[in-house]
Parts: sequence; C-alpha cells; structure tokens
Amino acid sequence: MIEIPSDIPADLVPLYWLVGEWEGSGVIDYTAGDTHFSGEFSHHVSFRHDGGPFLAYSATATLLATPERPEQQLVAETGFWRLARPADDAAPGPGLLPALEAEPERTAADVERLRSRPDGGFPLEVVLSHSDGVQELYLGEISGPRIDLATDAVVRSASAKQYASASRMYGLVDGHLLWAWDIAAVGGELASHASARLAKEQ
Repeated sequence: MIEIPSDIPADLVPLYWLVGEWEGSGVIDYTAGDTHFSGEFSHHVSFRHDGGPFLAYSATATLLATPERPEQQLVAETGFWRLARPADDAAPGPGLLPALEAEPERTAADVERLRSRPDGGFPLEVVLSHSDGVQELYLGEISGPRIDLATDAVVRSASAKQYASASRMYGLVDGHLLWAWDIAAVGGELASHASARLAKEQ
C-alpha cells in the first residue's frame, strides 16, 4: 500500500508511487544492421521531489561482466517528470524568469480536470538528458500504476550516435517497478531494446 503525505503538491498525487530509490537488473536485446547488442545490467533509478509540481529523475546502469568482456558503465540519464498542463502567468520561466502572478494552491479537483477522459489517465511530460549527448521529450499518459510514453522530439549533439525515436512503458507490479524501453537507433528500427525489474530500497 502506498501512503501519500498530505503536504505534497496535488500534481504529484498520480505520480507518487514512483517516488523513491529503485534497484534491480535488466536485459538488453537489440539488433541494428549486422550487430546484435545483448547482456544483463544492474540498474539504479531515483525519483525525488522538493515540493515543486514535478519529480526529479536520475538513472544509472552498468553492463555486468562476462567471461568475454569486463563490466561496463552504460549511459546515465537525468530529467524531470510532470503532469502536462498549459503554462500561464502563475508559472515561472522560461529560464530564471519569475512568475508574473501568485499561483493559487492546486486541489485534487484541479488535477482531476486534467484527465484525458472521465475514466482515462493524466497527460504526462518527461524531459530526459543522457550523458552521451542525447536529449528526449516524451509525451504520454499515467493511468494508475501504468505509464506509457513516446518521444515527441529528440535532440542530439554533433558527437552523439544516431538516435531517432523511442517509447517507454513503466508499471508497478507486485511492489516492483517494471519498465520496457524501445528505441530506433544506430540504423535500427523502433524495436525492443531493454527492460528491467526493480525493487524499492527501504
């Protein structure tokens, strides 16, 4: 059972089951051209909040050693997750620009109005930056303990490898965070790339 503190922002209530440190392992399985990538990795994911209407996210992964290859640090990610709502004069930014007016305290009823339909989920925006020079903007939906995301935009630095699009799915199953990540990269089609099962650290 997830206990939700009474003092968290209303926007975080649908996302609150993600908050915490998650640890576990996963597998890589992706083919691009004549190259097949595979292996098992250890994975650490963190979702935190500081009182604002968003979650701060970070993730690291390490490819486990085999007799044929040593352990290898994989790409790290950092970013922010939030419910999608139109920006108004009560929102700060862009940059360090302050809000033009005071923001009224949001209520559960305000958040409920964001649902895509009466029995649907909440629209979600996720921005991620990878340590290899790739940035992603995901749009999707959170519905109870399930999240579905797809890239709306991908930006790469000149030194980053080719990466065209991606989709991700997250779910809470028997107290574990399960996720699957599909990518279209290094000449490959959009296809299953990695998945993992993580347990929350106590």
